[in-house]
Amino acid sequence: MVEATKNGLYKSDDGGAKWELVTAEPKIVTNRPFYFQDIRVDPQNENRIYNIHDQVEVSEDGGKTFATLIPYSGIHPDHHAWWIHPGNGHFMIEGNDGGIGITHDRGKNWTFDDKIPVGQFYHINTDNEMPYHVMGGMQDNGSWHGPAYTWINGGIRNDYWDNIGSGDGFDVMPDAEDANWVYSESQGGNIDRRNMQTGESWFIKPPALNPKLMLRWNWNTAMAQDPFDKKTIYLGSQFLYRSVNKGVSWEVISPDLSTNDSTKIKAFQTTGGLTLDITGAETHCTIITIAPSPKEQGTIWAGTDDGNVQLTRDGGKSWENFRGKIPGMPVSCWVPQITASRYNAGEAFVVANDYRRGDFKPYIFRTTDYGKSWKRMVDENKVRGYALCMIEDPVEPNLIFVGTENGLWISFDNGGTFQQWKNSYPSVSTYDMAIPEREADLVVATFGRSLWVFDDIRPFRKLAANKGAGLTNTFTVFPAGDAYQAQYRAATGYEWSIDGLYEADNRKRGAEVSFFAAAVKKGDSASVRIYNDKNEVIRRLKWAVDSGFNRQYWGMEERGFRQPGSPKPKPEAQEPGGLSVLPGTYKLVISYGGVADSTLVTVKDDPRLGDRTAVRAAQRALYDRLRKSVDKLTEGMDRLTESDEVCGKVLHELTGLEGKEVDSVRKTTARIQDTIKSIREFVSGKTSDRQGLARSPFEVTVLSQVREAQQSIGSKIVAPGAQEETMVANAETAVAEALQKINAFTDGKWKDYRGLVEATKLSIFKDYKPIQ
Repeated sequence: MVEATKNGLYKSDDGGAKWELVTAEPKIVTNRPFYFQDIRVDPQNENRIYNIHDQVEVSEDGGKTFATLIPYSGIHPDHHAWWIHPGNGHFMIEGNDGGIGITHDRGKNWTFDDKIPVGQFYHINTDNEMPYHVMGGMQDNGSWHGPAYTWINGGIRNDYWDNIGSGDGFDVMPDAEDANWVYSESQGGNIDRRNMQTGESWFIKPPALNPKLMLRWNWNTAMAQDPFDKKTIYLGSQFLYRSVNKGVSWEVISPDLSTNDSTKIKAFQTTGGLTLDITGAETHCTIITIAPSPKEQGTIWAGTDDGNVQLTRDGGKSWENFRGKIPGMPVSCWVPQITASRYNAGEAFVVANDYRRGDFKPYIFRTTDYGKSWKRMVDENKVRGYALCMIEDPVEPNLIFVGTENGLWISFDNGGTFQQWKNSYPSVSTYDMAIPEREADLVVATFGRSLWVFDDIRPFRKLAANKGAGLTNTFTVFPAGDAYQAQYRAATGYEWSIDGLYEADNRKRGAEVSFFAAAVKKGDSASVRIYNDKNEVIRRLKWAVDSGFNRQYWGMEERGFRQPGSPKPKPEAQEPGGLSVLPGTYKLVISYGGVADSTLVTVKDDPRLGDRTAVRAAQRALYDRLRKSVDKLTEGMDRLTESDEVCGKVLHELTGLEGKEVDSVRKTTARIQDTIKSIREFVSGKTSDRQGLARSPFEVTVLSQVREAQQSIGSKIVAPGAQEETMVANAETAVAEALQKINAFTDGKWKDYRGLVEATKLSIFKDYKPIQ
């Protein structure tokens, strides 16, 4: 067995009774400092030893010498886990700060597994684009910017994301005036402003104008935007900095807001404790949260990593420190987040944690009077795990979300009680949250399970409006958001060969509708009627329903129409879908168990393509004109089908009968069936009885002309012109000719045939009037 210490590598051959120093100063070719950290021995070769730290070395001689196996590149550095197959030393898996690497040739070549969403995100933010983006920074993996959902076929792929900063990524926020520009930071207050389209990047960290003053920037430096001035941003060292020109220049607007405790910051300035901090991760007595009030200009809260909660109401001219004034808050704890209320100028929420000193209780405090009084809103009786973040819903004040080390928690009664959200969400360290107001989504950053987007929290708002008292009706439909008739493009890079690629779930297409059913029988369905602005039913649907909350999607289409020659639907069959509805507001009435409720859905056109209402209305008018002819043809084809069925019944009735009269009816029936077949082939084309593969020659038929006319109308977003008018006219002429053949048949041969058959006293006919 082998063991590593700070003095070197030791080996024992007797189970640990005696130890021998193998090497204290190994010879190694590397560009990184060598030190022993975590040792793994190949189960099949005890002389093969791996030393695992920020890079990986391997020894083939029992630890006497080492060579670099994984340098500080290629596979993500900072290795923490190492597994060797017990029966095959060529197969190994390593875990690092970026995920896992897999080798099948003892480390010569590695494969990064990019299908595991295990990002450690510190912060999350969103912009207001369409679709909107989410952005945040990850531990040792930089800062990233990507879509919350896409108007691209398939799921959300890794390569839809853009790297916008290196190092350890932390807070990211969009420029309030131009979302193409994004602020991002890495450790130690290194803040950039980057253009997503061009790649232009500005380094805008405030300089130390006083060379004698040592600025302290936290590993996770606080930054914020001013809610009133879109050009103003804030950054915190031990001082609060303000820039009124998007980081071009800065001014200090506070004294040292930390305790400035020399004992706590000793490691930053000297060798201090056990080791010298060379990364900045141990920098202490710093500002780690900044919260400008969205209700009152000049009111700013700041929190530090040494227990201070500071407030200014005059833009930084004067400050009040609430250290020791918040009952129940541990002195010198961390204050990772302060949230200024969206609703009341004097209200703020202070998230505190003290787990670094062994106190794992959750602390969130609330003031409604600028700190004159405080109440502990969250404790260990309400949630589980130390508190990390909270957010108020921007629409419903009673709806509050809290993130802890052990999951996501919801309050429907303004913080009075909480319950854990466990629906498809793990009990994971929940670091930060954002709510894009237009979408009504909840976006969550976790430390270990990457980012989550929960579509449409409007049902929660309805519950919170009643302070979580529950729904009084057995069936309730919730308000719905706007729905967009977006154009989807093909995914990039791959088409069919996508197994093995990582694809996060994309937002489902269609108008999202949520409803609640108290008690449901297995297999039941709800009835849906959709009305236009003229109160006309344009669509009927059946939606599966389950007990509790339900979510379904309307494809934003109206009722479809049967094509000529297609079978008649069964009475309980779902209506076929038809053309997309025009933009507008539609009412959905959903019924279940004798109870009906409704919601409105506003359907909007693709916002990227401009106003196409006139074009689509012109297309619809030509579709409607063509459909009048198509409906008549459908009726005519139904008559042929019914006639063919009658012929079948006649032949069935004649089964077993003999005689001259019966034989005449049989022969006439066969000729009638041939006539029906001939008309059908004129409409639909000939069918082949040939088995196996066959290529049918193209035929110009009535239906082919109808289909091509229909396709020409909607094949491009352009108002129909002379070309489309001609194709529709051609189709109408073809339909008219088909109807003439059908009418001639029903008024001629069919009447004669009916007389012949009825003379045999077989009563199976019905009367027809000509189709006009």
